[in-house]
Amino acid sequence: MNVNRQQLHELIDIVDSKELNIVYHLLTKFIPEDLPTPEEIVAIKKGREEIARGEFVRHEDINWD
Repeated sequence: MNVNRQQLHELIDIVDSKELNIVYHLLTKFIPEDLPTPEEIVAIKKGREEIARGEFVRHEDINWD
C-alpha cells in the first residue's frame, strides 16, 4: 500500500490529543538529522530578519572574559 501525505494528515487529525507527543517523536525519527526542524527554520528566518534590520552584536563587541 502506498501512503500519501494527505492520508497521514488525516490520520494525525484523528489521533487523540494525549498521544500527539508520541506521534511527534515517532515522526521526527524519520527526519534526517542534517535537516532543520520546523522550529529551527522559524528561528533561522527570525535571525536573518534581525540581521537585515541591523539587530545583532558584532563578535568583537562581546566581552568573552
